[in-house]
Amino acid sequence: MSNPIRVLIVDDHPLMRQAIRTAIIVEPDLQIAGEASNGQEAIERARALQPDVTIMDLLMPGKDGLQAITEIRAENPDARIIVLTSLSEEEPVVAAINAGAQGYLLKDVQRDDLLRAIREVAQGNTFLPPAIARKLIDGIQQSKAKTQTTPVEPLTERERAVLKLIGQGASN
Repeated sequence: MSNPIRVLIVDDHPLMRQAIRTAIIVEPDLQIAGEASNGQEAIERARALQPDVTIMDLLMPGKDGLQAITEIRAENPDARIIVLTSLSEEEPVVAAINAGAQGYLLKDVQRDDLLRAIREVAQGNTFLPPAIARKLIDGIQQSKAKTQTTPVEPLTERERAVLKLIGQGASN
């Protein structure tokens, strides 16, 4: 059997950390590497423990999850991080992915999906539940629709002549 996947749990609520711990501890291929209750502790623990996967909330006192993800990934570009949060809007999902998260889950996630996300991210894959992926796709499509503009009118004959002269180095 290969080494277990070592998981760092980061959440400011002890009850949430306990729930995650309870879900993980019974799995033979998973192991708790440590816990942290805020972003600064997460950075320090990630540095010291070098977990295979970090599960991190975004909303925490002091340094929030986004700041912690950014700093952890700056120190260790190979760090694998799953966000586990209550924020379901497109903006925090995009921000977390841009910061370096490879997974994004909502706190109402089913235990099996949490475990699957940990295993997928540990293997170097990404993990987004269908509802989150749908929000991202909708946001991209809406953004694309907003940025499409009407075609630019062609230059007149005179404008083309002036542009040609400018290209040849002419001035007034």
